[in-house]
Amino acid sequence: MADIDERVKEEWKATTTGRERVKEILTETTEYTKASDIAKQALVSEPTTRKYLTELVDEGIGSTHQDGRTTLYRRNEGHRIDNRIKELRRTHSHRDLIAGIQEMNETLQEFRETYDVGSPEDLAIKLEPGDDGWSDLGKWRSTRQNLALAKAALQVDEAHRLAEA
Repeated sequence: MADIDERVKEEWKATTTGRERVKEILTETTEYTKASDIAKQALVSEPTTRKYLTELVDEGIGSTHQDGRTTLYRRNEGHRIDNRIKELRRTHSHRDLIAGIQEMNETLQEFRETYDVGSPEDLAIKLEPGDDGWSDLGKWRSTRQNLALAKAALQVDEAHRLAEA
């Protein structure tokens, strides 16, 4: 298995630039992380990784947090959300967005009725270990997040349509 891992790493290294690998690792990093850890995962030297991280933060792709003298990095959630909204607008028509919003609203209403609570947080408080509802908890949260993104994409789409009129 280690041999396969090494071959995959070597292929990744051969087919991408160091900056591309640092960016890929950063965009998957949800918790603030040291540059040295990102460097190790990206197969890039630490000084080069720091250089690329600075550029990526300046571009809005990453964000930083100071922990004493140590700078920690993670993906910029706002940038990720903006990209998702752009992608939704590019891949779905105005009509598709509306239909998706209606469908997600119905799904959320079904969750509220099924569990007799108003939110996934309320459901998490209500559930006991081993209850069947735990699997729906993640679906409920994902649907709620996707609904917010679809609504935002629809609003941005509408703003563009009005500006072009």
